[in-house]
Amino acid sequence: MLVLSQLSPQAVWSYFEEICKIPRPSKKEEKIRAFLLDFARNHNLDAKHDTIGNVLISIPATKGMEDRATIILQSHMDMVCEKDGDLEFDFNTDPIRPQIDGEWVKATGTTLGADDGIGIAAQMAVLTDSTLAHGPIECLFTVDEETGLSGADALQPGFLKGNILLNLDSEDEGELFIGCAGGIDTIATMQYKRKSVPARAHAYKITVRGLKGGHSGDDINKGLGNSNKILTRLLLQATHIGDIRLAHFDGGNLRNAIPREASALVTVPYEVEEAFLQLFEEYSKDVKDELFITEPGLTLIAEKSALPEFVINRSAQSRLLNTLMACPHGVLAMSYRMPGMVETSTNLASVKFIDDDTIMVTTSQRSDLNSAKFMAAMMVESVFTLSEFEVTHSDGYPGWAPNPNSQIMKLTAKVYKELFGNEPIVRSIHAGLECGLFLEKYPEMDMVSFGPTLRGVHSPDEKINIATVDKFWKLLVEVLRQAPKA
Repeated sequence: MLVLSQLSPQAVWSYFEEICKIPRPSKKEEKIRAFLLDFARNHNLDAKHDTIGNVLISIPATKGMEDRATIILQSHMDMVCEKDGDLEFDFNTDPIRPQIDGEWVKATGTTLGADDGIGIAAQMAVLTDSTLAHGPIECLFTVDEETGLSGADALQPGFLKGNILLNLDSEDEGELFIGCAGGIDTIATMQYKRKSVPARAHAYKITVRGLKGGHSGDDINKGLGNSNKILTRLLLQATHIGDIRLAHFDGGNLRNAIPREASALVTVPYEVEEAFLQLFEEYSKDVKDELFITEPGLTLIAEKSALPEFVINRSAQSRLLNTLMACPHGVLAMSYRMPGMVETSTNLASVKFIDDDTIMVTTSQRSDLNSAKFMAAMMVESVFTLSEFEVTHSDGYPGWAPNPNSQIMKLTAKVYKELFGNEPIVRSIHAGLECGLFLEKYPEMDMVSFGPTLRGVHSPDEKINIATVDKFWKLLVEVLRQAPKA
């Protein structure tokens, strides 16, 4: 049953609803790629794909626009797959279920995938709307933007013909982006030994939930809670009142999402059980008071559980909890080049027990400055190295240095004012975009990024503002109509 068909622009929303039906986790884009290639075939459009799976669909200029420069429209096929902890949902098979909630569209208990499904939908609408006036257009759909930017990284020179690119992967209507942060992941692992469960102890499962989560770049300065930090702080305090032993810790999921849920299984000696529960109540009140403005939904739960099969050895427990407590999270530096913008940050993203003897902690660092990005990664590495973790880094990805003289930015800003009567904000974004990687392969590429308003991105609270999709579409159509001459 169609839910979004009455919304405007109808073509964009109809395509978006089709996209919601197609599973598209990062690195598993086979179904959405096949959908796009079938779409091109059914509409007699030129299409090709490269070895990693990026898709390019092209259309010629409309009559009278043959002298215009080729414009590339770009989005990514994959989506962040996050859901409420108690929801039964398989992102590999189940369709996203969109719903209208007042001025917004959101999903039912999962990420919506408007990042960047709405960009894909807009491209499809451009490709099939015979009423539009435009020069030659190339629509690029990349893979694996959310977990590694590997599609953009593998893009080869010569795959694209145009040298003007509109990135349709931004989240704030009324803002044009001409730069973004680069990023790198720092992953730390440690081994533990299984020990027998202490006698005369009860087991408790401690859960942190109800946090907003969000994008680890765009939302890092909003004072949001980190479930891993909140849980670690409680557990570390609890070890000071007695022989509290850790059996399991599971917090966060994705490197580019601020963790919104975490849980731990601990054993509590009979003789300190009352003190433990009193500490839990006092701590719960304190942390809720600290975060009541930014995280009104924060909930902490302590419930008795069956005794675990084992606990981890004391040394590993101490190293883990103290290191998680010391590991930085949040904004490290604000920008002096673009006042009011975050320059450098780090996200304590996930803590996982893997295999039978290993704990893995995933963190992510971002910065507008390449040197500061590596400095932040070194800082995090040093914390884990001091506790004898094994530390590795991802290859990372480059930032996109702002170009205030960008001609496509100036055109887009002019068109925006003509359409809506006010100047757009032109700025850099602390989130990562693929533009920096495109610039490495196509040094002459002139780029700007814009989109409708999204909130709660990378969390099950993700939603897209309905009215801004119409403005996004009108801006895109008019920029194409006013495309510069070749």
